[in-house]
Amino acid sequence: MLYDINVNVDSFHGIGLLYKLRKQITTWKAKQLLDKICSRSENAVYFPTRADAIQLKKRVAEGKKCLIIGAGPCGLRSAIEMAFLGAQVHVVDSRKEFSRNNILHLWPFCIADLKALGAKSFFGKFCSGAIDHVPIRRLQLILCKVALLLGVKFTREVFCDEVAKDAGGNWTVRLRPHDPGADCIPFH
Repeated sequence: MLYDINVNVDSFHGIGLLYKLRKQITTWKAKQLLDKICSRSENAVYFPTRADAIQLKKRVAEGKKCLIIGAGPCGLRSAIEMAFLGAQVHVVDSRKEFSRNNILHLWPFCIADLKALGAKSFFGKFCSGAIDHVPIRRLQLILCKVALLLGVKFTREVFCDEVAKDAGGNWTVRLRPHDPGADCIPFH
């Protein structure tokens, strides 16, 4: 999808990528998905003041860097929220791929939240009818796709060895094997 519309992903970080894609997408299904996610991102809770929310200006965590350790459902959902708040988010995970086969029962508020993020666009049969459960792998794939649309960066097959606070109050992380994209970056 990104190559069809000629968007340089590296020139945009965070939520800016979503808005750039929204302007250039031409297919109705993709527009519908991006409109849904953009609408969700424009909620007033993601802005420090009401004036900023009305003008869609500065977000609460704008300029902050956030590292999420673990790409399970909770880690991915946290990454999405941090991206909505305006942070530059990087997710690291020790697994090579999403391989969990357990089935999760979803409460009605979780189903509504996931549908508001566009889960039905990625998987049409998501929680249809009386079905209120989903394999963890499918849930991870849905959340990963939303996170990628929000500009979240991912690194897989790395282990977190140490998280430490430096004298300046920033947090740094040491990963194994070394990843120049996320290793030794100060996170606020």
